[in-house]
Parts: sequence; structure tokens; C-alpha cells
Amino acid sequence: MISIVDYGLGNVQAFANIYKRLDIPVTLAKTADDLATASHIILPGVGAFDWAMTKLNNSGMRETLDDLVLREKKPVLGICVGMQMMAMNSDEGKVDGLAWFDASVKLFDESRFQNRTHLPHMGWNDVEPIRRDGLFRDFDEGARFYFLHSYYFEPKDTSDMLSTTIYGDRFISGVQRGNVIGVQFHPEKSHGWGIQLLKNFAGL
Repeated sequence: MISIVDYGLGNVQAFANIYKRLDIPVTLAKTADDLATASHIILPGVGAFDWAMTKLNNSGMRETLDDLVLREKKPVLGICVGMQMMAMNSDEGKVDGLAWFDASVKLFDESRFQNRTHLPHMGWNDVEPIRRDGLFRDFDEGARFYFLHSYYFEPKDTSDMLSTTIYGDRFISGVQRGNVIGVQFHPEKSHGWGIQLLKNFAGL
């Protein structure tokens, strides 16, 4: 059962609709009890880091999520701010992150951008997988995904890198450490590529 963490942020219904079309069991989890049947977890997120972390911390699901992810090793996929929340902290705020990665979230340095490139990074962009199994299995060259963000994920351990993207500079657009995975882009808005990625996640 794919459980989408519904703590008040993120387009949870879009994920649910995709999995229903794929005939993959899915549920929206609004309480800790709702997470009990999860085999896989999706943590969506939009907006500011502190607001998202505060909403999750107040949802009553934080402790159960930590247990499922860190102790039971359930596969989890963080999307956009949901990925950023997996870090220790963010330049965007003061609230502690989930600390599932030894990582920080940094604001892009616009002074290093080329002409006409500015924040936020919004729209379609190439994603270059570092690993072509797992989440990026069966992907051809030139996969493109939809982005909307001004901050990027910076893990201390480069072996956590899963994919990269160029916007001004090359940045890390996907990370993985064991069962914990995050992507900066929005697969639910990325047509066929996003559907394939979500299907791959369900198969992990």
C-alpha cells in the first residue's frame, strides 16, 4: 500500500490519481494509524521549509514516520520541499529538519547564474540519473521533469547523490540513502516520466 502523507501540504490527490490509474493500492494518511498499512511512503511538500516542518510536526505523524523509515526501513520518497525536509536544516528557516540525511538545504547563488536565469527555478528541466536502477529504471536519455524551487539539497556524503540537474550551476536533484529517497522535482506534474518514476518507486 502506497501511503501519501496528507499533513495539509502538497498535491496529494494528484499522486493518488496516478496510482489509481496504475492499479496500485494507495491511501491518503492523515493520522499515525492511517500509516499502519504502508509498504511505501510518499512525503510531498510545497511552500516554505519552516511552515512545512511545523505542519508535519503538528500532524501527529512525525514519530510514526521516523519509526517506519528509520527502524522498519520502509521505502520513502520525499517530493520538492518533502525532500528538503529530510535534511538537518535549511537556509530558509530555523526549524530542524527530519535529519534522515546528513545534509543542509541551501539558497541558490544568483550571482553565479548566467544571463536571464533567475529564481525561482520554475519549469521543465533535464534530470541526469547517476544510478539507472531503482527509481530511474527504464529511463531513456533526456528525461525531463517539472521544477519549482529556489533552494537545493546539499548532502555531506556525495554517495547519497541520485541525480543532478543544471540551473545556473549543476545541483543535486535527487538523493538516496538506502530506503530514503528524495527528488527536488514534481513527478506528479511531469507526465510520462513522472508516472514511470512513481511506478518504479512502488516496485522498490
